[in-house]
Amino acid sequence: MIEEFTVGRDRELDLRLARYDVEGSMAHIRMLESIGLLKADELEVLLKALGEIAEVIERGEFTIEPGVEDVHSQVEFMLTAKLGDVGKKIHSGRSRNDQVLVDLKLFMRDELRRIADAVSRLFKRLQSLSEEYKDVLMPGYTHLQVAMPSSFGLWFGAYAESLADDMQMLVAAYNIANQNPLGSAAGYGSSFPLDREMTTSLLGFETLHYNVVAAQMSRGKTERAASMAIGAIASTLGHLAMDVCMWMCQNFGFVSFPDELTTGSSIMPHKKNPDVFEIMRGKCNRLQSIQNEIALLTANLPLGYNRDLQLLKDIIFPATTEMTDCLDMADFMLQHIRIRRDIIDDPRYDYLFTVEEVNRLVLGGMPFREAYKKVGLEVQDGTYRPVRAVSHTHAGSINNLCNPEIALKFQKLYDRFGCQASCKES
Repeated sequence: MIEEFTVGRDRELDLRLARYDVEGSMAHIRMLESIGLLKADELEVLLKALGEIAEVIERGEFTIEPGVEDVHSQVEFMLTAKLGDVGKKIHSGRSRNDQVLVDLKLFMRDELRRIADAVSRLFKRLQSLSEEYKDVLMPGYTHLQVAMPSSFGLWFGAYAESLADDMQMLVAAYNIANQNPLGSAAGYGSSFPLDREMTTSLLGFETLHYNVVAAQMSRGKTERAASMAIGAIASTLGHLAMDVCMWMCQNFGFVSFPDELTTGSSIMPHKKNPDVFEIMRGKCNRLQSIQNEIALLTANLPLGYNRDLQLLKDIIFPATTEMTDCLDMADFMLQHIRIRRDIIDDPRYDYLFTVEEVNRLVLGGMPFREAYKKVGLEVQDGTYRPVRAVSHTHAGSINNLCNPEIALKFQKLYDRFGCQASCKES
């Protein structure tokens, strides 16, 4: 009863950490051999055995046996069963605390890279659509009232640049994850002469968590930073999903999708519902809540490790997967979006162009207040006739989207993850 309550879903979630536990252990024993705590032949057999476990993991055959608490115990159990006392030496100079921490750091680093890749794919899709439909005008709204001319180039491009802002958060989370806690032991260091710089290099971390207490305190901080980045991306994506749901509504009718990507009604044969985007909106709203959940879980904990922190995995592990799934689904759906090109021909959008008319009068020499009053009176008495054309040339406007500049901004951030793919072609 106690074991079931305290372990919870840990065995299931820990399977995602297995490869990182082996990776961290390999770096640790190489370091132990370098400082004389392992013999060269012991290192050789341990590395070979860990390599075999890694192959089992890659084949999807790794399991945590009944009675074994977690992935870390399972790996050590397998080594001991195969190598005897040599297998037991792997834990010298290491606590379960820093062992778990390094696994989590490696895991979060990879998960954040995967999210960055998914963001990059969606970013390029949005920029491509922005260029493709840059000359197709659509109504712009404020307070959900018809306001001024916009374009699909602006709409798609706006979400692309918003993702560039979100990448700032993702980079910050990655930088926090990309620090080595190994060697901090239970949070107070070790009397062994551990070479922490060596394991930092072997595991590809950018730097150390130098202070051993600070290293232990990073449990929860890494997850909190990641949750904030996920929340930022989810906010952008949820907003996009809402727009698509609205634009698909017959009252707007700006966009549509193939029948096979929408759902119908059990009694209304005409329905084509945006279920994908409604589910996406719901998932993104839920993803924005995890930073509060993590903040509350970690609030006011005393210094050092506390078992509460185990529950972070229940929150952040599913969230990274769900975030990537939502980004990939958005990319897939937008690949098939259909844009209506004649939206602004509808008389209901005549008033979109009142500001354009005011500006033309001002350019002709009329004071702005007089021009504003003149056009306003024409609207009131029904004599206003729109000229359906725009000439917006300043940076970031309808006729000057600055997509290459936005792509460069995004690429500089994306490069921080060490990714090879480029956004420059978009």
